[in-house]
Amino acid sequence: MSERQPFPADILNAAGLNRQFVFDLADLPEDIVAKLAPQAGERQLILFGHAGRRLWECVQASGIGGDDPIDDYSVRTVERWFAEQLPGQRCRILFPGEQPIGLQALGKLAGWHQPSPIMVGVDVEWGSWYAYRAVAIADTDFTPSPPLHERSPCPACAPRTCIATCPADALQAGQFDLDACSRYRLQPDSACAHGCLARQACPAGAEHRYDPEQIRHSYSRSLAVIRRYYAT
Repeated sequence: MSERQPFPADILNAAGLNRQFVFDLADLPEDIVAKLAPQAGERQLILFGHAGRRLWECVQASGIGGDDPIDDYSVRTVERWFAEQLPGQRCRILFPGEQPIGLQALGKLAGWHQPSPIMVGVDVEWGSWYAYRAVAIADTDFTPSPPLHERSPCPACAPRTCIATCPADALQAGQFDLDACSRYRLQPDSACAHGCLARQACPAGAEHRYDPEQIRHSYSRSLAVIRRYYAT
């Protein structure tokens, strides 16, 4: 086997994709690999994410518009990074795309995703203010990333302000009530239509909370999905 390469993260970090994780395909569970349908020579899966406000700042500065400016910016950034850093090597972006990718499963393997009452991943450093932005499969030979451990802030959180803050009482039963949450968001003048109050009440990673404009952008998209679902 050739000597492992260090992962060149500086450009990605500056561009707002400041979380990266390298998996060897040989070390991933078989059910995950089967869904990836790797081609000859592809050896590694690379998970790209962002945490905090930097990515949104970069997207805004890029001038990219359209329905999915964050996805478009993330794909362009990964493609440019790969072409510049690893000319001659092959990379296929699987997400964003049509191929089913278990993002939370990968996040759990990386140690990024810890469960929370509000059903989004949470991290002791970043809170819930992070997301998965791209997944690529490549013929690279980077040093695999070590998984993170003991990253959940929830066991030490008392009282859990997220539960008390939820105006839909969607967290009271000890299990997230998606229907109650969705129906509350659809109400006229709902306080959670364009942002989750429970999520914003979480003290973990509060200093990394997204700008209001980014929160509104993300939740407006999910609200549109909810409206379509309940209209059928």
